[in-house]
Amino acid sequence: MLAIRWILRGAAAMVIAVALADAAPTRGEAFSPHVDAKGNISLPRGYRTTWVFLGAWSIAGDEAGAKELHTVYAQPEAVAAYRATGRWTDGAVLVKEVRKTVTATLTTGTASRAGQIAVIFVMVKDAKDRFKDNPLWGNGWGWGLFKAPDLARQVASDFRTDCLGCHLPARKSDWIYVDGYPVLRK
Repeated sequence: MLAIRWILRGAAAMVIAVALADAAPTRGEAFSPHVDAKGNISLPRGYRTTWVFLGAWSIAGDEAGAKELHTVYAQPEAVAAYRATGRWTDGAVLVKEVRKTVTATLTTGTASRAGQIAVIFVMVKDAKDRFKDNPLWGNGWGWGLFKAPDLARQVASDFRTDCLGCHLPARKSDWIYVDGYPVLRK
């Protein structure tokens, strides 16, 4: 009988915890650990080793080899949700590194590899339009830009001028180039 009471108390505590989590405020830390209460976006730590690698884009150079390499990562739970629903869930975070390349002639031919980071972009899905007065938020996303050598400082001032132009071709897929990320396919 005592064991049943402990089980019931544990179940009740779990129900209360879930209810409180659902009722949590929808700004800042409760929304995402990478967004503060004013909508400032920070660069997630450890994304290269703990997040899912979605894919890479090679930007052609004027000469042989690639000029840039774009690598994109997302949280494992965001990828799982996208694969299940075909949509990015509220709070999903994507990180895109843009790296300079190093090109060399190898035994297999001309090859380009990732070099130094030039910039990092961070996008945070905002399905609730939380930060209407922040110029880095709109079209369902928060947009952040971090430039080398100071990758700790977000430098974008307005997503419309600093970010949106490159994403116009991906407008129909919620501003994300999902066709370049094979891991998102079922």
